[in-house]
Amino acid sequence: MIATVEAPPIRRRTGRRPQIGLHVGLITFVFLSLAPYLFMIVTSLKTNQQYAESFWAPAWPLHWENYGTALAQIAPYLIASIVVAIASVAGIVIVSLVAGFVFSRFRFPGRNALYACVAALMMVPSIASLIPLFLMMRDLGILNTYAVLILPQIAGGAILGIILMRSYIDGIPETLFEAAQLDGAGPFRLFVSLMLPLALPVIGTVALITVQAVWNDFFWPLLTVTDNSLRTVSIGLLFFQGQSATQFGPMFAGYLLASLPLVILFVFFSRYFLAGMQGGMPGSH
Repeated sequence: MIATVEAPPIRRRTGRRPQIGLHVGLITFVFLSLAPYLFMIVTSLKTNQQYAESFWAPAWPLHWENYGTALAQIAPYLIASIVVAIASVAGIVIVSLVAGFVFSRFRFPGRNALYACVAALMMVPSIASLIPLFLMMRDLGILNTYAVLILPQIAGGAILGIILMRSYIDGIPETLFEAAQLDGAGPFRLFVSLMLPLALPVIGTVALITVQAVWNDFFWPLLTVTDNSLRTVSIGLLFFQGQSATQFGPMFAGYLLASLPLVILFVFFSRYFLAGMQGGMPGSH
């Protein structure tokens, strides 16, 4: 009878230490990212005396009236930003959808050359077109109007939107369109009934990118608008800061109120944004 020697059991590494280090690193990164926002929330509930006595830590009592003071000051700027953002998003999404659908599903002479010209505009820095664009708006007589804030946003934002839309529509199987055409669907029916529902993720992506760009735009509204009722929130906060430079609570409350719309939009539409970047429908990954 031949004796067998049992091999020593192989100890598997559980990998807990690397996972613990990864978790600590991620928690540290999240804390450092949220630290300015947390500081803004804490400071928005203080008076100047509390701010001087307790710079980092919360102080009691909490002064919620700072938000009422801030909202009364920046409400017109928030309304202007919302109007510009909604109009810009609607214009960019419509132009990008139609152009992306045409570039992707229609064959016509010069299609590739025209698309290359659109893509080449991505390489043109915005500062290079600032003066010609301002002179054009002045000659059109639309300075100090909503149009001067909306039309350039649509023209500039549609470039990236067209590229994203075409790339996404190219990924939709051709057999779906062919089957719909066999059932008698024309171009308009293909666009509305087939392509539009499938393009919801990339529409959400383009919408969120547009809202962020419009909401944070500073130099163009500062250059083209002098009417206080038309100033967007980024410009309005600058004037509000000048008026409330000695009142830290209302000033930080205004900053927080101005950032809330973007936070809320991203929380509710982040799944469409991520699905659009990954090239699929929400919940399909």
